[in-house]
Amino acid sequence: MSNFEESVYQLIVETSTNLPADVRRKIIAAQAAEDQATRAGLSLMTIAQNIEMAECNVSPICQDTGMPTFIVHTPVGANQIIMKREIKNAIARATKEGKLRTNSVDSLTGANTGDNLGAGTPVIHFEQWEKDEVDVRLILKGGGCENKNIQYSLPCEIEGLGKAGRDLDGIRKCILHAVYQAQGQGCSAGFIGVGIGGDRTTGYELAKQQLFRHVDDVNPIADLAKLEDYILDKANQLGIGTMGFGGNVTLLGCKVGVNNRLPASFFVSVAYNCWAYRRQGIVLDGTTHEIMNWVYEGGTNVPMTTSKQNDVPEQLTSAERREVVLQMPLSEEDVRSLKVGDVVILNGEMHTGRDALHKHLIDHDAPIDLNGGVIYHCGPVMTKDDEGWHVRAAGPTTSIREEPYQGDIMKKFGVRAVIGKGGMGPKTLAALQEHGGVYMNAVGGAAQYYAQCIKGVNGVDFMEFGIPEAMWHLQVEGFAAIVTMDSHGNSLHADVDKDSLAKLKQFKDPVFN
Repeated sequence: MSNFEESVYQLIVETSTNLPADVRRKIIAAQAAEDQATRAGLSLMTIAQNIEMAECNVSPICQDTGMPTFIVHTPVGANQIIMKREIKNAIARATKEGKLRTNSVDSLTGANTGDNLGAGTPVIHFEQWEKDEVDVRLILKGGGCENKNIQYSLPCEIEGLGKAGRDLDGIRKCILHAVYQAQGQGCSAGFIGVGIGGDRTTGYELAKQQLFRHVDDVNPIADLAKLEDYILDKANQLGIGTMGFGGNVTLLGCKVGVNNRLPASFFVSVAYNCWAYRRQGIVLDGTTHEIMNWVYEGGTNVPMTTSKQNDVPEQLTSAERREVVLQMPLSEEDVRSLKVGDVVILNGEMHTGRDALHKHLIDHDAPIDLNGGVIYHCGPVMTKDDEGWHVRAAGPTTSIREEPYQGDIMKKFGVRAVIGKGGMGPKTLAALQEHGGVYMNAVGGAAQYYAQCIKGVNGVDFMEFGIPEAMWHLQVEGFAAIVTMDSHGNSLHADVDKDSLAKLKQFKDPVFN
């Protein structure tokens, strides 16, 4: 293995398992801004614990690898063909060792390549510069937050904010709406990168490039620095909060860049990134390709938890947090006794299920009896040895993708509970009422926190779908999630969306002229 390949491998592992210091400080500040005796406060405590567990275990912070994206600056004369090949080798090695989830899927057949390599995967951008060093930067941006990216074409009419013109105030409205529409589905509290101008392709590229900036830097363009500060302040007045549970902290950072545009086009592109802001970089010696330094300060010197933080406050036993311990499979009586806000501790066997499984079950029988069962919207990171399968990371995926199927599957098979993140829509809510079901929200990105609750793998079906999409049968103990949609017609997600839209409307009047 070359020094370059080994250095890139170290970059991949560090990016996946250890959040940098600037991100950690923002999350610590968010904890201080939230009341620990709330759903948002409890979620932030879980996030903090997960960050430290990932660092200690050298395991993925979040199970979702996303689309690994590299930006590589090389001296003139560097062999980029060899570098590209060695970056791919490092990706495949990290995947085999469980540092990344198998995440590259053939768009036509649905087949998972199993090594994170394939057409267009990973994304590698090369740029030459007049320096002797090699600079390699990597971002792992999961699919849940990637799906909340959004692009606006000005002028346009924006929900809650009215007309947005081709000026700084129109840009302001686009960015605020981008935060609002993400809700908890992008694992808030999050960070956003914004690209003004360009065409549709380069606008999104510019937006993602902003996510490589340091969290605390100051935009050199005065108007954009002012805009970044404004967005960070006002977005945190929307009340969306961590995981979309409501709260004081919705946005942790906003970075805006600008390119020239075509006379006929004015795009505002927003790249939304979850709290698990996994990006890192290395500067390599141009000759030996050994690591000279890391671009972002490492997180080891910024501890996320203290003994005081780990003590659950007495207030968490208040009306907002009733704790219920249940053994799976669940009865209809168990489920109908639950209400929004309850914290449920689950023991027994649960079953993972994502997009491929839900589509399959609509037209086919289940491989096991699901009556009273619990489906976990999760695509875990798995490794296998002589002793069998092992769960390396197992946080929830965004549930709204299963909205077309979920209610029908619950009624068809007798499923009583679904666990995911971000909530579901009116079709599922109606099915919960009719059938006697419940939706529980786990903390998005907390892949190590939930992996520790999984005590064994009882079996697996549909491996032909690939590891993330297979149906894993997991034995769990002490698996905690919060009821956010119940069998009585209540939905915390719908309530927060309605409330945050009302708050968004207060920012309709022009600010920047």
